[in-house]
Amino acid sequence: MGFFKDLKQDLSQAVNELTEDAAKITPDESESVQETIPDDDVMVDTLNEEPEDAAEDIDVSKMLENVDTNEEAVTEEPEAEESETAGLFKEPEKKKTKKNTKEPVAEPVKEDEQEETDETTIISRGLKIKGDIESSGSIELLGSVEGNVSCSGKLIASGNITGNTNSKEFYSDDAKITGDINCEGPVKIGNGSVIIGNLYAHSAVIAGAIKGDIDVHGPVIIDATAIVMGDIKSESFQINRGAVLEGYISQCYSDNSPKKFFGDK
Repeated sequence: MGFFKDLKQDLSQAVNELTEDAAKITPDESESVQETIPDDDVMVDTLNEEPEDAAEDIDVSKMLENVDTNEEAVTEEPEAEESETAGLFKEPEKKKTKKNTKEPVAEPVKEDEQEETDETTIISRGLKIKGDIESSGSIELLGSVEGNVSCSGKLIASGNITGNTNSKEFYSDDAKITGDINCEGPVKIGNGSVIIGNLYAHSAVIAGAIKGDIDVHGPVIIDATAIVMGDIKSESFQINRGAVLEGYISQCYSDNSPKKFFGDK
């Protein structure tokens, strides 16, 4: 770029010097110059010819324009080089990694964590089931089941069960059950029911027959029609007149138990 600027200045300075020298030459001097120069090397005096001077001026202006265009071209080239080399020094783009967007898998609900519902499953009379039964609601059993029966709600038994039962509440009426009864809440053994197995509950009212131990953290009431053969552990105990009881009775869950009262004496 500096080279073209210097060339332009030199050309303009040379043109100015030529014009000044031409203006200084007088007619007499021009004639003497023409006389001394041989015929072969005769120089044409173009200073006094207007058309040729104009052409010469046009050529000079064109040269100056060409110099300007060359300068512009030169000034644009470094920009192109910068654009070409700029890509060489770009930082490499970081690869985008996909995040792990796996959907959470729902864990299976365990048996102990099943939510209680208001639905009641009815097993009608004459229906016999071989296998375990589980329900998140209540069960009303009128038929017979050979297997364990468990539910999150109330179990009402009026049929036959050969297996253990597990429920929140338990009621039996004229039922025949061979197996243990596990209940979180109250248990009522109605008149005409026969239970052969142990009983675990929070409270119990027994009006039927039971052969097995009774372990209740609350009160136990033995009604007049009850027949009990087994040991009883409870917080409090009540037996009505006419009931039949054979076994050991312990109020070990009471605040005023005999062992706490007498101690080691």
